[in-house]
Amino acid sequence: MGDRAFYIKQAVRELEARGIQITKMSSLIETDPVGGPPQGKYLNAVAECATQLLPEDLLITLQEIETSLGRVKTVVDGPRVIDLDILLYDQTKINKPNLIIPHPRLYSRDFVVSPLKEIAPHLFGEK
Repeated sequence: MGDRAFYIKQAVRELEARGIQITKMSSLIETDPVGGPPQGKYLNAVAECATQLLPEDLLITLQEIETSLGRVKTVVDGPRVIDLDILLYDQTKINKPNLIIPHPRLYSRDFVVSPLKEIAPHLFGEK
């Protein structure tokens, strides 16, 4: 919703302001939404980050950034100004009600796979 590229840039600034270093960033890709009500296209990107935060603390930080940028949860898979997810966290596996790592739909959504391949082709057996 709104200026999608602006919200992504602001999210990156917020991450860095909180001591989360962006080590790689994919290009921005526009995709059709998956699920949810009828809505406009999404703008997606994947970033590799370095942080001292534990996964649960990182999740809280991402949710705080979403809120600071004006995200309001109304409809599941509905339009939103920003959606920040933890896809992977080193080799960590977590399965809790509020946090699943690796992200459960990581490899089934092209809007995630495409930018992830761009910055981490080794995850897909590529060089």
